Amino acid sequence: MTDTATTAPASPAEPRRYAELAADESREDYSLRYAPHSFRRWSPGTVAGTALGGIAYLADFAIGASIVFAYGFTSGAAAILAAAVIIFLTGIPIARACATYGLDMDLVTRGAGFGYFGSTLTSLIYASFTFIFFALEGSIMAQAMHQAFGLPVEIGYLVTTLIVIPVVFRGMGALAKVQAWTQPVWLIGLVLPFLVLAFEAPGSWGAFASFGGTEGAGSGFSWIGFGFGTGIALSLIAQIGEQADYLRFMPARTPANSRRWNLAVLAAGPGWVVIGAAKQLGGAFLAFVALEAVGTTHALEPIAPQIEALRPWLGGLALPAAALFVIVSQVKINVTNAYSGSLSWSNFFSRLTHRHPGRVWYIFLNLAIALTLMELNMFAMLGTLLGFYSNVGIAWIAAVAADLVINKRLGLSPPYIEFKRAYLHAVNPAGFGAMVIASTVSILAFSGLFGTYAEAFSTFIAAGLALLLCPLIAWVTRGKYYLARPNEVNGPGAAVADTTATHVCSVCATAYELPDIADCPVQSGPICSLCCSLDATCGDACRKGAHKGAVVLPMPSVRAV
Repeated sequence: MTDTATTAPASPAEPRRYAELAADESREDYSLRYAPHSFRRWSPGTVAGTALGGIAYLADFAIGASIVFAYGFTSGAAAILAAAVIIFLTGIPIARACATYGLDMDLVTRGAGFGYFGSTLTSLIYASFTFIFFALEGSIMAQAMHQAFGLPVEIGYLVTTLIVIPVVFRGMGALAKVQAWTQPVWLIGLVLPFLVLAFEAPGSWGAFASFGGTEGAGSGFSWIGFGFGTGIALSLIAQIGEQADYLRFMPARTPANSRRWNLAVLAAGPGWVVIGAAKQLGGAFLAFVALEAVGTTHALEPIAPQIEALRPWLGGLALPAAALFVIVSQVKINVTNAYSGSLSWSNFFSRLTHRHPGRVWYIFLNLAIALTLMELNMFAMLGTLLGFYSNVGIAWIAAVAADLVINKRLGLSPPYIEFKRAYLHAVNPAGFGAMVIASTVSILAFSGLFGTYAEAFSTFIAAGLALLLCPLIAWVTRGKYYLARPNEVNGPGAAVADTTATHVCSVCATAYELPDIADCPVQSGPICSLCCSLDATCGDACRKGAHKGAVVLPMPSVRAV
């Protein structure tokens, strides 16, 4: 929902009118705001299944193969498992916060130590994650279409980009259907190559365990190889943001569904990395088995190892079967990448421009950048690109996790997630400062400035500094940059009997649930979070000047049961 015409505050007689696409929540999916209980109509299992359907990508295969080929099995496997543990632990509090409060990663970041404008940078980081991995997955899909149909990869890049638009355009409902319908094909395609090799090459796993890589790393353990490999695998840490884009639609936790809710959040949140790590090791294994037949370059492309693994049983059908699996996998993940990218760009531009024509328009921006990266052959720079990105991504995620786990428990930050502009400072140095310092130092280490070991372990430096600095800065500043003023509408001190109760926004004249409402002195009444974000003329009067303070609102409306 967004405004594309006026920037001046609308009067109650002339409510703000949103662009047609932005006003259609069946497509918009509350992209810039809290996901209300009335919209969370899916069961915990359905939400979890849809979220896990989005991790069908084969970049894990390529990443795992590149790590093991570069650093050998022992160091590579240790790196993959270490990265998985870090991703899992940092993902737990983030997943629970998103599912509990009905917020996406950007909105959680705002209230978890970054501030209203401070989280703008993280929106850009997250958008970068979505288009980098869209380009990586699209490249893999184009390779499959080239193998199966002889389609030039440059044309394949365009096809992989255009094919996702109809699904992403329609929003969460369409994504849920695509993930459910394609899941059986994907599961069969995932398991079948390993089943074939279990019968046809039972000794391959033993040989793989002593594999020393293709670049002379050797089969023994190397701390340098472990550090570099972990850095590459940790580039996937921002995947929790894409999981959160689904988790925000989790229904409210109740005594009746508590067990299913907890399991669903754990599985669909940090649990993705359990499957992800298995896919990385499995992809490295398939690439190892195919290495002699196809060579190093093609072994790193998931389509070739798939064909080689299936050939003993399927013969001439191995190519079309492998191509079908790759295409289905890449469609499943790239609809998620494009969807999450549109959400992130929406958040980014709405704060900078105070305008937003609708989530769907940003799909095209994200896809255009991804297509450009594909045409520039980013697949060839996989290790370097992901190693660099992970320094920034882990600093961000670790800072958010530190706030949720440490700061909130120690009382250094508010006990809830406040995401609305009306109550936030522009920048909170606790999370934002921790991320900037941690990522800067780790990038300098990654560049080799502090020596080889610091370069190899730059991502550990990023994580360690972010985890240390976020609570330290919050303690030094006494947490005063978390809230600009108390939330009297539905904050911890407000007497709220039913969070599903609604107020009518005084700007757009639409009813929203209490967590999406702020009290606005300029409008002298309730204002929804999005109308508040889009106002470019209020001068943040609610947080400073003569208007600073709470506004007495009428009693909210409560739905009849």
